[in-house]
Order: sequence, then structure tokens, then C-alpha cells
Amino acid sequence: MAPPSGGPGNWAGGPSAIVHESSVFLAYRLRRPIGSGRGYANVIARSADGVHFTTISEVSKERFGGASLERPALVVTPEGRWRLYVSVATPGTKHWRVDLLEADEPEKLGEAPALTVLPGSDEVGVKDPVLHFDGRRWHLWASVHPLETAEHADRMSTWYATSPDGIDWTWHGVALAPRPGTWDARGVRLSAVTVRDGLLTATYDGRATAEENWEERTGTATATLQPDGLFSPLTASAADPCGSPHAPHGLRYLTAIPGRLYYEVTREDGAHELRTEASLESAG
Repeated sequence: MAPPSGGPGNWAGGPSAIVHESSVFLAYRLRRPIGSGRGYANVIARSADGVHFTTISEVSKERFGGASLERPALVVTPEGRWRLYVSVATPGTKHWRVDLLEADEPEKLGEAPALTVLPGSDEVGVKDPVLHFDGRRWHLWASVHPLETAEHADRMSTWYATSPDGIDWTWHGVALAPRPGTWDARGVRLSAVTVRDGLLTATYDGRATAEENWEERTGTATATLQPDGLFSPLTASAADPCGSPHAPHGLRYLTAIPGRLYYEVTREDGAHELRTEASLESAG
């Protein structure tokens, strides 16, 4: 997916991908520069091959009374209901919240009523949720930003929550925090999780400074399933992060389906585009 225009501040990205009944569904965010619209839409598209997509639904920031939209999260419930979790910026502030749209078909999400499920507070903004259903309950990891000063509102950590229905959430604290003196010292944000045999493997976005805001790179982290059914805090890998070859080297919001990756990456002209590639799983 190409950005709406060329140059810095124009983005197509923030993907969330799932496979349902042999089709690939992709939700993503479109953005223009600050002053020209910011994150103006979340788009839902369908594909037979995971590469060529047709738009089936779209929601705008005006729909939520928001200043901007960020990465959506697309899921299908065990009952077959479609849900889109939308990150919404509160106008005139650094605050973010997450609203939920729900419908019986993905094409109807654009018309579904919005319900705020992660309101944040006066102290923190909440956005960019990542979800996992274990057959019994929902698990969620979200990016949380402190709001005590506008100067430091770009800082972020990842918090963990659970829910019986994906609507009412119980927070369990910080799951992944920045590491002083490293490439992710300023902020960390989970982008995807995979769970196999009690081991959770995650990709996450990180940056070392405030100046790297919007140009995060991608690292990995792991957690384990505990006897109480909750996941432990994540441990970040010591490996170097993955970034774009083009300055300022952003590669973020990586998500995956079996055999294929999707991510947002910085182009040579400074814009961000949404790319896909076959994963090692499909090659092996």
C-alpha cells in the first residue's frame, strides 16, 4: 500500500492482518503530515493471496471526533463477530483512547457504532492494542504514554491486560519497558504476538530518543505462560533491531500471518509505505 503522497509525514502502515476462511484481511492506517490531516483513516481490505488487496471498508477520524487515528487491530471472535479496535487521538491534547467497532461482516465495520473500551486517563494515553485469544479469555498488550508533560508524552511502555469478552479489561501492569542505554531507551510498543506451547514470541517497536519518534525500529521479545493463565512480563532480545536502509531507518508495526509478514517502512523519500514479504516459515 502506497502512502497518500510522497515525502516525510505521509504514511501507509500500522498493519493488522488475519486469515479467515482462506482469505487474508488487512486493517491499516493512512496518514498525512501534521497540519494536513494526520492519521485520517483506517482501512480494511481483503485478499486471496495476501499481496493484492481490495478495500472493503473504511473509517475516518471524523467518525470518532478524533484529531488522528493510529494502528487498528482486527480480530474475529469465537462467535464469528468482526471487531476493529481503533486508536483515537483526543483533539488539543496528547491523550489517546481505543474505541471498538463490531459487526457480523467486515464490510459493515465502517457503519458500526463505536464503544470506548480503553479510555486511558488524565495521566496516560492508551493506543495500538495487540490481541490474542487463548480459547478462554482475551489477552491484550497496548502502548501507554505518560501525560504529565507534553515534552515527555512521546515516551511509551507496553502494558498487559486480560478480558473475558474483549470489552471489559483488567490491567496487570507493565509487560515491556524501555531499557536505559539501549536502542529502545525512549519507548517500546508491541506490534504482534505468537503463542506456541506456552511460549509467547513478540515483535515490538523501539526508539532511543524523542527525535526518533515515528521512525522506530523492530526488535523481538519473549514471555511465558504462567500457572494462573497469565503471561509473564516480556524479556527483550539482545539482538540488534531491524530497520529500513533509508534514513531515518524506520521499520515498525510488524505483524504476521502464517508464511507472510506485513510492516510499515521508511522509503528513500521519507514517506512510509506498507510492505509484505514471505516469511521464513513459508520458505521452510
